[in-house]
Amino acid sequence: MPARTGRPPKISKADIVAAAHRVIDSDGVDALTMRRLAREVGSTAMALYHHVRDKEDLLLLLLDDYAHREMPRPENLPEEPAERIVAVASAMRDGLANCPWIVEVLRSDDLLSVGGLWYPEKIVAAAGKAGLPIEAAVEVYRAVWHYTLGEISSRAAAARRRDQGGDTYRQRVFAELDATEFPTLAQVGPRWETLTAQADYERGVRALVTGLLP
Repeated sequence: MPARTGRPPKISKADIVAAAHRVIDSDGVDALTMRRLAREVGSTAMALYHHVRDKEDLLLLLLDDYAHREMPRPENLPEEPAERIVAVASAMRDGLANCPWIVEVLRSDDLLSVGGLWYPEKIVAAAGKAGLPIEAAVEVYRAVWHYTLGEISSRAAAARRRDQGGDTYRQRVFAELDATEFPTLAQVGPRWETLTAQADYERGVRALVTGLLP
């Protein structure tokens, strides 16, 4: 955006959110700085500080905005605890999968969206209804959360590799496995990438939850 002269225009939080998303979509979350954002909205960094204190505050604003606008909250959840957890986890995964950069931010465990607490609330409550004490119910949520983050991250990374073209290092390794040392994996060989890409999230999270509940 061309630099403007004179008094900086008034900006709103909606302007800031929209500009921040443009930066992230173009160059990734690491490129989002207060200076870069100020250039994007045609203002100054000082003007931004009337709305957000720093980059962390900005990320919290983006997380809450996304949680309220884009994250699905299904109604009429199953009564059975395990199926309720699977339904909530699947909704959480579907929402986050549409915005992989959020997963990068949330992996640190330093930031969270208050608007996104609907998911742990439902999962912990369902695990408690199944008979677990609150401490164990929280562990169920943490296991589901990390499984979900890992699944989204691996799929996003695989998509980036496919976009780059050519064989990945993993494909080359599995195509040339020593059948004497790895007889079982050698049977899969070049099909490893295809088979792992077909992993069913709902099936996996259901197996995880079934093993954790009494």
